[in-house]
Amino acid sequence: MLLISYTMFPCTTKTPSSLFPFLLYSPQFFCSFFNKTPQISRMAYSSTDQSLQRIQESRRITTGDEASTSISLEEWQGWGTISPVPSMVNKVIQDLNLLEKDINAHMTFGGNHGKLTGDFKVQEDKKHRAKYASLGNSEEKIQFFSARQIACRLLGSRGYLCQKCWLPLGDCMCSRVTMCSLWHRVRIWLYMHPKDFLRQNNTGKLLWQVFGVHAAMLCLFGIAEHEEMMWTEFNRAGKDKVWCLYPNKNAATESVKDGIGPYLAGNQDSPSISANEDDTMHFILIDGTWSNSAAMFRRLQERAELSWKHDLRCISLNTGVSLMHRLRPQPSWDRTCTAAAAIGLLYELQLLPDLSSIELNKQAEAIENALEVLLEALTTRRLRMGRSISRKGRHHDDIC
Repeated sequence: MLLISYTMFPCTTKTPSSLFPFLLYSPQFFCSFFNKTPQISRMAYSSTDQSLQRIQESRRITTGDEASTSISLEEWQGWGTISPVPSMVNKVIQDLNLLEKDINAHMTFGGNHGKLTGDFKVQEDKKHRAKYASLGNSEEKIQFFSARQIACRLLGSRGYLCQKCWLPLGDCMCSRVTMCSLWHRVRIWLYMHPKDFLRQNNTGKLLWQVFGVHAAMLCLFGIAEHEEMMWTEFNRAGKDKVWCLYPNKNAATESVKDGIGPYLAGNQDSPSISANEDDTMHFILIDGTWSNSAAMFRRLQERAELSWKHDLRCISLNTGVSLMHRLRPQPSWDRTCTAAAAIGLLYELQLLPDLSSIELNKQAEAIENALEVLLEALTTRRLRMGRSISRKGRHHDDIC
């Protein structure tokens, strides 16, 4: 699936639609928007262009020098993270290089997601399945799965994707994205599934493109270095300053007003903050398909119980339809992409009396603008390659 779904149950509090100009488009708007797309542009590119694109998407990685046997810190952090290089990712890459020498076959990657192809894929598939089966517990299996996914995507994307926007170099959108500072008391954590890492239509990447890698931090599911870094920050902040944007069916889900408003009212300029604490509010956005998000949320809850003997606090948003919905449909109209969830969060925080002067709405607008740039870049690419600019969703009755 090419979805990067982010789903939240709408809370009962009504929010003026004028404050959410980007999110609350109606389904009818999207039908009109895409029906007006000039169809002639589909024919503006020759079959030669499409053939060249297919050639470019089949990439061979050779291991004739030392640089190809590992991922450097500079390369790793160039993809949007501040962590050290995960040791298991480099171990997987070393194993791939050894296998290449053993079977005398080159690694080749095809498509957009760093997938191995050809004879090497057949042999590697046998080897990694045997390795996975030999691992003794579920934690080792999760870490190996994640490291392998990420290692293949890193190698398959070298020299092909832009490290900042994760689009093919010829479609790079970075020059059209404007950076903006996020309010210092808000930090967003993108808890990303490894199958969404380096995915071109991922919208979570826009958050650190706009706000920077220290304000919007990437945490990859199953990567020990990332998860430890994130939980170190959460433990330092304390459980009352960490929220997850996720519909927890087993516990009450709070609105932004009910969940964060009382905290701000009771802690604004509070002298009780110790030297080991700060006043940063941490928000976790789960960045993965809806089917993967349940396991990701469960992992977060297990760690919260271990660290705090308490569940993560969950909040819901008044989200509408993201502009990305038609290009990359969600299971239903009330579910939205990761960037749109961040936009909704910032708009709702702006409505709180204690934050009304922070201009979080302008920070939300910066993400809106970047999301529109991404939509345009993806649409242009699909048209150039002769592909449809819309995809069928699961609920056909909801999408015109």
